Amino acid sequence: MLNTEDRQAQIVSLLGEKLFLDLRSLTERFQVSVATVRRDLNELEKAGLLRRTHGGAVSINQVSQDPANAARAVSHGAEKRAIAEVAATMIADGDVVLLDAGTTALEVAKLLAGRKGLTFITNGADIVAELIRHEASNIYVVGGEFAEINRSFRGPLAEHFIRQFNVDKLILNAASIDLGRGLIFTGSPVNAGVQKAMIEVSSRTIVVADHSKFTKTSFSVAAEIEEVGVVVTDAGARTIIDTASERLRKKFVIAG
Repeated sequence: MLNTEDRQAQIVSLLGEKLFLDLRSLTERFQVSVATVRRDLNELEKAGLLRRTHGGAVSINQVSQDPANAARAVSHGAEKRAIAEVAATMIADGDVVLLDAGTTALEVAKLLAGRKGLTFITNGADIVAELIRHEASNIYVVGGEFAEINRSFRGPLAEHFIRQFNVDKLILNAASIDLGRGLIFTGSPVNAGVQKAMIEVSSRTIVVADHSKFTKTSFSVAAEIEEVGVVVTDAGARTIIDTASERLRKKFVIAG
C-alpha cells in the first residue's frame, strides 16, 4: 500500500490525464477507505493542487474570462454539434427563440435557420450572419457594446432590449458549470447581466455545454442550475453528472 505522500502524488498525476476523479474509483485504485481519500483530496485542495467537487475532484483551472472566440470555435466541435442536434429538437414550430452568443449556440442556429415559422432574437454577431445566410425570417438583433472575445453585443443597452420580449425558448451558453454548488458561470459580470436578462424573459432555458465546462470555474455567476429547464451536454460529462444529487441529475440530457 502506498504511503500518503505517494498516493497524493498519484492523484495529482491522474488529474492531468482525466477530467474528473470520483471517490469510488480512487478507493478501489488505492485500496483505502472513502475517509482516507476524502482526507487526501481535502489536503490537496488546501495546497492548491485540485478543486473538490461533489463526489470527487477536478483539476485546478480558474478562468477569469472567456477564451477567445477563435479558440472556442475549433474546440470540441463534434460534441458541440451533437449537443446542438439534441437542443434543436426541443424547439417547436412557432417558437420565439433567443440565442445567446457563443459557438455551441451557433451550432444550434445552423440547424434552426432553415425552419419556417420561428422568430429569432440574438446578441451574437456570428449567429445573425448565419441566420441571414440561410434567409431566416423574423430576426431581431440585440444591440449594445460589441465584445470581440465572444462576438456578442452586451451591456445595459443589450439588457434593456432583451427585456422588451416574451420568449418561448432560450439557448444559453455556459463558460463553466459547478455541480457541487449547483451554479452556472460566465466569464464576466457584463456577460452575466445579459444572460440573467435572457433567463428572466424566457419560458424555458436550454443550456448547451460540452464536458470541458465541468472541469473549470469562471468569474461570474449567471444562474443556478435549478433555475434552468435543462442542460444538454455530451457523454464526456457523464461520470461527473453521476455524482450529483438526483434532483440535479434530472436537469441533464446527454447527447450521443
